[in-house]
Amino acid sequence: MSLNNFYFKDSSFFSLRTFLLCSALSVWTPVQGEVLVIGSNLPIIAAPGDDVILPCHLEPMFNVQGLTVEWSKPDMKPDPSDRLSRVEYVHLYRDRKEVPDMKMASYFRRTELFMDDMKHGNISLKILNVSEEDNGRYRCFIPKLQSTVKSAIVELVVDPNFSDTSTMEMLLLPKNLQTPDPQDVTQRNVGRSRVFVGVAFMALISVAAFAAYFSLRLVQKQKKHREDEGTQSQL
Repeated sequence: MSLNNFYFKDSSFFSLRTFLLCSALSVWTPVQGEVLVIGSNLPIIAAPGDDVILPCHLEPMFNVQGLTVEWSKPDMKPDPSDRLSRVEYVHLYRDRKEVPDMKMASYFRRTELFMDDMKHGNISLKILNVSEEDNGRYRCFIPKLQSTVKSAIVELVVDPNFSDTSTMEMLLLPKNLQTPDPQDVTQRNVGRSRVFVGVAFMALISVAAFAAYFSLRLVQKQKKHREDEGTQSQL
């Protein structure tokens, strides 16, 4: 094997290793430092007549008081037979105030945001006096947020049987059966994000270690091959 061939193959390998490392970095890096809209992985369960909070926030903390915030029911579609029909909002916040004109009639005077907490990234929606008609998926969306994750989904389940639970039993229920506090949801999601970053870091280290080991083995093999060729030429 000529020296030029060795350098060519060796440089090709290191180019491949660099490509693998850059690919790994490109997969994980955007997650860190990007503002994300985060909802709840668990359904919010309530009894008819309850007031509920659909948790949604931005992570890391980000002031959204100057942005538009839309709460809607994504499973509700416009009437295809009516060209003028449109999907109205459960709650619409624009120009630093609520816009009731584009709101669904059934949610009129029943929804509110935590206005003072929006500067901390809290866009949770409070719904008053829920009924079974409120069942379904809710979408919180910030259309002008500079992020790849501008929305999140929260599911609400209004169960008539849930009203039979006493106050003491409510205290003993697991948290996944109670309306979560937005701060508790934030803390849980921060923990998940740290675990995710840790797993990503370990995966990156594994790729780098494999590449380094493979590189060393290749160099040793090529060195031995050259030594064998030198020995045969001397004979």
